[in-house]
Amino acid sequence: MKVIFGADHGGYKLKEVLKVYVKELGYEALDLGTDSEDSVDYPDYAASVSRKVAAGDGFGILVCRSAAGMVMAANKIRGIRAVAAFDVKSAKHSKEHNDANVLALSGDWLTDEQAKAIVKAWLETPFSNEPRHAKRIRKIMALES
Repeated sequence: MKVIFGADHGGYKLKEVLKVYVKELGYEALDLGTDSEDSVDYPDYAASVSRKVAAGDGFGILVCRSAAGMVMAANKIRGIRAVAAFDVKSAKHSKEHNDANVLALSGDWLTDEQAKAIVKAWLETPFSNEPRHAKRIRKIMALES
């Protein structure tokens, strides 16, 4: 499975750590930038990652200072269900109940170890496929039309 990464300047350092980590977990990592801590606009990276995810190329992980901006931008792309997670419980819930396909993380408020635990839980948690959750996701997707 491919994990597609994007970050702004505030998430660059954590993105670099997580790219290595997902490879250690056995995933392929694709990095769409940024490539430094020079100031950039996060919507550009959220959009490029989300477009690839929406096309079926893998799951997305976005990192900025708070995770909020990345989630807002990513969810503008049809087919994306982006979430911000700050602990393992919220990461698992977002996949089990909401079939999230993009994860946003805070480069400022998470340690490397916290972020790694969140990423591992999120990547390894499947969607429950419970009818009540599937119905709700269909309703979310219908909002895009």
